[in-house]
Amino acid sequence: MAVKVSLGPVYFYWSKKKLLDFYKEIESSAVDIVYLGEVVCSKRNQLMLSDWLNIAKRLKDAGKEVVLSTLTLIEADSELKRLMRVCKGSEYLVEANDFAAINIMSKQNKAFVIGPNVNIYNAPSLNMLAKKGLKRWCFPVELSRVALQDTIKEKDKNIEVEVFVFGNLPLAFSARCFTARAYNIDKDACKHKCLDHKEGLLLSTQENKPFLIMNGIQTMSANSLNLIGQVEIMREIGVDIIRVSPQFTDTRKIIKIFKNRAENLIDSNTATEKLRLLNSGPYCDGYWFEKEGMKRVKSA
Repeated sequence: MAVKVSLGPVYFYWSKKKLLDFYKEIESSAVDIVYLGEVVCSKRNQLMLSDWLNIAKRLKDAGKEVVLSTLTLIEADSELKRLMRVCKGSEYLVEANDFAAINIMSKQNKAFVIGPNVNIYNAPSLNMLAKKGLKRWCFPVELSRVALQDTIKEKDKNIEVEVFVFGNLPLAFSARCFTARAYNIDKDACKHKCLDHKEGLLLSTQENKPFLIMNGIQTMSANSLNLIGQVEIMREIGVDIIRVSPQFTDTRKIIKIFKNRAENLIDSNTATEKLRLLNSGPYCDGYWFEKEGMKRVKSA
């Protein structure tokens, strides 16, 4: 069976028009599964829940599986109420990005997905959560192929496995807002400065080498993960889904390249070259090969 391709939630703060245009384009893309919703900051309110549900319906009508993603860091009562609305009032599968969401879903006996920022690192934990309703696990980006392979061997066979394969790595979340701090303003009066940075704020080393992306309360890798050359290996070890993270440009074309590779319609070298022509990087893949995450170990 061919590996499916998913599109993760948008991590950056884009305008309402950009988001609506983006998902309109995704309706006719080759993607199988689409994750929707704000996962970084509750102040990012260009789209309300009703807007996300309207997008979800159009994507579902276009033949896509839709999953609603929850906030990763819950700090305020208003955020908890928002989480409850997503988890309790939706017909769609939910991606739980923290244990509050997992708790809500399990108490309702509803199936759920675990996102890549929930720290689940072993099969016993997965198997315990499977009894609570876990349907799909998105592998943490900081772990290696060897760790994934070992976990797949021991996990409940009904748990689907998803791997993040392209995009800036989501590394960490903080109660502090790095974007607000960069402007020397208070987080609670941030003036939505993230809207001015459609791909986040670049943080470089003293040697002027790209290091991290500051995206509000989120820290990401400056280099994009690119595992196009590892799709065949993923299929062999039992990965069910590969995840592409939304890009400001050419997301639909990037999805098509990964879809063609997943269905073995093009070889690894061809896919690598097509991707390079669309998005020249710089790339990283170190974590996958048990190296420093920012390193590029294999080009294909």
